[in-house]
Amino acid sequence: MGHLGGLFLLIAPFICLHLSGAAAHFPAACNQQLEFKCSDGSCLSRMKLCDGHMDCADGSDEHHCGHSRCGKYEFACHSRGCIPTKLLCNGIDNCGDGSDEDSCRNCSGGSFSCGPTDVCLLRDKLCDGQRDCKDGRDESQVLCGSVQGSPQRSMTCAASEFQCGDGECIRHAWRCDHSPDCSDNSDEENCDISDQNECQVNNGGCSHHCLDQPIGYLCRCPDNMKLVDDSRCEEVDVCLEGDLCDQLCVLKNSSITCECQEGYHTNPLTGECKANGNEAQLVFSSSTGIQVKNLTSKKYRVLVPPSPGPGPITALASNHTVYWAQQGQGSIYRMSVAGTPKEAVLVFKVAGSVSGLAVDWIHQLLYWTSVEAGSVNVALLDGSSQHQLITGLSRPSAVAVDPVQSFLFWAQCGSSAKIEQASLDGRDRMALVTSLLRQPVALSLDMPRRLLYWFDQGMRSISRINFEGQHRKTLVESNGYLDRVFGLAVFEGFLYWGDQATHSICRANKHNGGNLQVLMSNISLSHGLVVVHSVLQPKGAAACGRPGTVCQHECLVDLMPERLHFSCNSKQTRPNQPEIPSLSRSPPASTLSDPTFAGILSLILFLSLLLVGMAWWWWRDEFRPSRSLTLQSISLKESQDPLIAQAPPVVPNTTLDKDILLRVDLDSE
Repeated sequence: MGHLGGLFLLIAPFICLHLSGAAAHFPAACNQQLEFKCSDGSCLSRMKLCDGHMDCADGSDEHHCGHSRCGKYEFACHSRGCIPTKLLCNGIDNCGDGSDEDSCRNCSGGSFSCGPTDVCLLRDKLCDGQRDCKDGRDESQVLCGSVQGSPQRSMTCAASEFQCGDGECIRHAWRCDHSPDCSDNSDEENCDISDQNECQVNNGGCSHHCLDQPIGYLCRCPDNMKLVDDSRCEEVDVCLEGDLCDQLCVLKNSSITCECQEGYHTNPLTGECKANGNEAQLVFSSSTGIQVKNLTSKKYRVLVPPSPGPGPITALASNHTVYWAQQGQGSIYRMSVAGTPKEAVLVFKVAGSVSGLAVDWIHQLLYWTSVEAGSVNVALLDGSSQHQLITGLSRPSAVAVDPVQSFLFWAQCGSSAKIEQASLDGRDRMALVTSLLRQPVALSLDMPRRLLYWFDQGMRSISRINFEGQHRKTLVESNGYLDRVFGLAVFEGFLYWGDQATHSICRANKHNGGNLQVLMSNISLSHGLVVVHSVLQPKGAAACGRPGTVCQHECLVDLMPERLHFSCNSKQTRPNQPEIPSLSRSPPASTLSDPTFAGILSLILFLSLLLVGMAWWWWRDEFRPSRSLTLQSISLKESQDPLIAQAPPVVPNTTLDKDILLRVDLDSE
């Protein structure tokens, strides 16, 4: 019996293993009402069925979704996505596979299709307050938004504008053009006065030439300039005028040559500039966590554990770290998106909510906008020191930074909407966009071309302007995917943005807004978006805090609660040490100022000369020759005696540099 017990103990583990294996091959039945059975036999909640994400190991939860997952007023795309039926035949590939436009009435370019059996409309009839399509899709909330734009009213109009009787501002060139533009028709009153010369008053609001007409007047520009906003002239930029180049445009002997910035290569077939290195990633924050999508492949993942919540987001490409703030909260977090996801780390807390974030990858700084405080703020990336940089703003909504050229940009959409620019330390403040602007809520930069892009929530459009405030151009206008935009990014030849109204992420040509594509649909509530790639954050010589200030060795950043200061280190950096910004919060007490060091050096030289003089006096009295030979002997000895040689120079102690400022390694983050 004892032998049988021992034998049972030996074979018991093998029996357990066999039974567990059999259980794996024959799993428990799924609850048909609450669960879906995957092809491999595992059970999955029906809430995750046909949600656009493969939750079964074999992806069977996303097979055969087709019409079954689309609602009554939705169209089922061939790619198994669902879109509102009112988006059918609108000239835009909403499905991403073209299936929503395959069986539509063929409308010519610049027109809008009312549906497979209805008419084609001119684009200027969209969202004009009148239902021209039978089903009213040209005035739908999806296409036009929930609130139609209202005319801008102001107590005082610009010099180039005419103030209507009800306070509305219109372009001065529209006055007396036989077409009422004011709601009270006041722009067409008193137009029969033939001797009225508008050019005599403030030059008619024209920046250059004003030409009086029998009725009204015209603004004219020199040959090398063009008219902007009917009143202002600016120089013609041949490259930007026709968007001939993807990045760098070089004029040589009246011919144009297109080049790519360092870190890119030219596509020989299309001439486009493509980034070298690894594939770029599109990262956005959502209610389910930080989500990452590769731009060229279909790889997509949600970082686990989930983030605290959606909000504005930015990234440091050198170590694949994203920074974001929870919407409506004052907490800023960071998380690595490389390799295995790690826990979200709270960097620091700020007063009020954060509406925009931007990272300075060269000086290791983080900029953000605060709605309640009405300010642009800056801090070290580790959050150890903060400073309120720009104050007195009305609902600041977004921020962007170009540390290579030392530019800081921000937008405000309060009582006086505008987009402004300053140096990294907040000085040299300048307004870039002040007119034809309602609610700018997102900013992005095209650094190779020195262009700033913004999304206007009130105008439902994406526009651009250069860093000097010239060559403004509207690229994308209301197209059904610009109702509530979250995030805006520029990479290679495309603009990327997300839209909360349609739960989608889109892209379009950055030059003209064409080739609109829906990259992702049915995404959860999101708020921030950023493209991560090393070429978007180039290294190299950079301006030290202010444009035009380039240091020979390194740029020192002094960040204290009351100020942000940039300065160049005049001392030679040590061999094999990278020339990176040094960060400090306050200078060490032992640091010697330049005047003090110069005084000590002068005292040492004086004492050395005094010692040499005393030695020479002693030598003259001790070894004085005969009087007849005094002059000759003295002459010979003064030219040969080594005691009268110049004292060796005093070399300053270079070890003081080690204590001057704290050096921070950029790669330590």
